[in-house]
Amino acid sequence: MTNSLIVIGAQWGDEGKGKVIDLLTKQAQAVVRFQGGHNAGHTLVINGEKTVLHLIPSGIFNDVKCIIGNGVVLHIPTLFEEIESLGEKGVCLEDNFLISSQCPLILPTHIRLDEAREKALGNKAIGTTGRGIGPAYEDKVGRRTIHLIDLLDPDKFREKLQNLMEYHNFLLKNLYSCETLEIKEVEELWLSFSTKISPFVADTSLVINDLLNKDKKVLFEGAQGSMLDIDHGTYPFVTSSNTVAGAASTGTGVGPGVLNKILGITKAYTTRVGSGPFPTELDDANGKHLADVGVEFGATTGRPRRCGWLDLVALRRAIINNSITHLCLTKLDVLDGLEEINVAVEYELSGKVFPIMPNLNDQGLEKCKPIYKTFKGWKEQTSGIREIEDLPDQAKGFISSIEELLGIKIALVSTGPDRKDIIVLEDIFDG
Repeated sequence: MTNSLIVIGAQWGDEGKGKVIDLLTKQAQAVVRFQGGHNAGHTLVINGEKTVLHLIPSGIFNDVKCIIGNGVVLHIPTLFEEIESLGEKGVCLEDNFLISSQCPLILPTHIRLDEAREKALGNKAIGTTGRGIGPAYEDKVGRRTIHLIDLLDPDKFREKLQNLMEYHNFLLKNLYSCETLEIKEVEELWLSFSTKISPFVADTSLVINDLLNKDKKVLFEGAQGSMLDIDHGTYPFVTSSNTVAGAASTGTGVGPGVLNKILGITKAYTTRVGSGPFPTELDDANGKHLADVGVEFGATTGRPRRCGWLDLVALRRAIINNSITHLCLTKLDVLDGLEEINVAVEYELSGKVFPIMPNLNDQGLEKCKPIYKTFKGWKEQTSGIREIEDLPDQAKGFISSIEELLGIKIALVSTGPDRKDIIVLEDIFDG
């Protein structure tokens, strides 16, 4: 059996994946991003210094191979901004960074289309990041996409760019009454990236499989969260890619038989950004506490996150859809000082009770009423605690109860933003 680990968000994103991946990377030889694009915002705090990564895997501060898989849609200007920013922090990517030659490229017209669509939807807008992610995945499915490998063949790139941008400009002008973009300008800018990016381009599927065949530990990094999956999330208020663990196979070119451990990341409460159903959302002093203490603002957009109690009903759906083997509970310290802590254990709708989030449309989910189990809060601070024995009894009881209610082992508990602020209850790679 290979020694692989998939790390996914088990809620609506922003669960703290970056920090956990950074920690676990110390045991791995490679970290691979398998979906999403620069709409991701994985935050690392190392010795008090904050870094937000949008494309490059969160293990980059460790001496491991970092790989962007074919399932990621690539915005090259953002990538080079990120490389430059890391260089200023003393991180060199020359020897340990690879990008799949099959990554679809995000063009300026993708971004323009994304913005135009959200504007056209008005108060029914999805709440996308406006980064062009959706239109880029649409072109991939529509067999129009330009892959990174095409950029290394100037004649082929020019031909494909002409066709794709003519299509995009037609939509911008005739459907959205928006200003079009000059094809020649985009062509010159993107071709200027080709020489600079070529040393990083590889058949990453073969690289990853070779690592696994040599019994190297490989960590697969997801973006966003399971409840934002295009097939299994709260549609249509979802992202445009598959965020569930199965995408680690399709987004990297490794077979599902080599993927054997799945870690789901969940906050000790729940947040989401943008529109969509949110059964446990709070609009009271408790919600304000979670937002203020948790500093709940999107790492990519800066938008305030909606906050609510921990939702085990939604988590059970995520556990099923991902075959989650272990959980990591983040931001336990945000609950410090609350008199009572509620956890949704069931939904009620029209007299029927659901222990697992039902497959309903967004209007149906909005009508679901959470049934809560109430826990006594704790007055002591948990911030920065790194041993389970040092937690308040009520906090330890809260963790044990979550394990029991879900039937899943909590392997890690995060008690602060820094990479050191974590309690390790089980070695996931070797356990």
